[in-house]
Amino acid sequence: MSHNKALDDLTREQLTELLEIYSKNWLAADGIWFQSVEKKHGMEEAMYHDVEIWKKFTVVEALKLKKFLGLPERPGLEGLAKALSLRFYANINDDEIRIEGNTLLYRMVDCRVQTARKRKGMEFHPCKAVGIVEYGEFARAIDDRITCECVSCYPDITDETCCCSWKFTLRE
Repeated sequence: MSHNKALDDLTREQLTELLEIYSKNWLAADGIWFQSVEKKHGMEEAMYHDVEIWKKFTVVEALKLKKFLGLPERPGLEGLAKALSLRFYANINDDEIRIEGNTLLYRMVDCRVQTARKRKGMEFHPCKAVGIVEYGEFARAIDDRITCECVSCYPDITDETCCCSWKFTLRE
C-alpha cells in the first residue's frame, strides 16, 4: 500500500479533523449521486440503486473494519459494536450502542442525511429499505450468526427520540 507522506507532518488533531472531512466528503458524494438519480428518475429508481450499492459496499466496509480490528471469525455482539463504532459515518452522526444479553440496540440519534434533506425542504429519505440491507449485511459480514431487524426508521418511525433504531440478535 502506498503511503501519503503529507500525512506524516499532521498532528493528531489535524488527522482527526481530516478524518471528519473525509467522512463528510464521502457522505456528500453518496447524497449527490442519490439526489441526481432521484431528480431525473424519481425516488423509486434512486432507492433501487441505493439498495444495490449498499448490498456490496456495506460488506466491503465490514470486512475491512473486521481485519483492521483484528476480530476473530465470529466476534459476537462485542465485535459488531466495535465495528459499528468505526463505520465511515460514525464520527459525523450521533449514535448509541447498547448490548443486553444476546441483543445489541443501535440507535442513530442524529442523522446528517435526514438533517440535510430537512434543511433543503426535501422529503425525508425513506431509508428503512436500504437500512435493512445495509445493517443486515454489515452484521452478517462481521458474524454470520447475527440477524438484524428494524425497530424504527423512516418512513416507519416508532421511536421519536432517534432517527432510526436497529436490533441485532446473536443466534447461537
